[in-house]
Amino acid sequence: MGVVLAPSSVWAILRRHGVEPSPRRSGPTWAEFLRAQATTMLACDFFHVDTVLMRQLYVLFFIELDTRRVYATGITTNPAAEWVTQQARNLSFTPADLAGPTKFLIRDRDTKFTASFDEVLRADAARIIRTPIRSPRANGFGELFVGTARRECLDSMLVLHRPQLEAVLSEFVDHDNGHRPYRSLGQQVPLAVGGRPLRISHPDPAQLRRSDKLGGLVHEYRLVA
Repeated sequence: MGVVLAPSSVWAILRRHGVEPSPRRSGPTWAEFLRAQATTMLACDFFHVDTVLMRQLYVLFFIELDTRRVYATGITTNPAAEWVTQQARNLSFTPADLAGPTKFLIRDRDTKFTASFDEVLRADAARIIRTPIRSPRANGFGELFVGTARRECLDSMLVLHRPQLEAVLSEFVDHDNGHRPYRSLGQQVPLAVGGRPLRISHPDPAQLRRSDKLGGLVHEYRLVA
């Protein structure tokens, strides 16, 4: 229209009407952020298991948001700051096992996660994201795994001591990572994400075999050749 305006005039008009000087008028939602950054994100959390001797065992685990792969790093009766920090070091020592570089770690505000724990992750160039207070849905992937482990395994089992729980969780995590399909992953298992799923058009029921895990609590099925 032939009217010349200074950039500062445009900025003043936009600000007067509450319009941010950015092409994006609103920030991404938490769900959009997670989907965009999932390949570079880990989440961690604690859950406890009560033994028949009325002792509480604390389990620390990490989960990849992109693949849903779980790493149960340790079990203890006393989750002191030194122990928690050591678990973070143990995870950082095996970067080849992770699907990709970790840029973000989601955790809650539990006092078990100290500054030394965060520093171990920051040394690996990871940014710590603390969830809001009393907002379990902000760490929904971790909460879903805990619920699955309880419903499909721990709620139907009597735990006597830590070695037994270590063996049980190791077997369940192997099942969850290597056999349990996820709808959000296109019915793939976490360890198979990125590959091409095998298409079976006419399965023969006579070739179906079942393997019992955890004393029959969990079943795995496969087709034999």
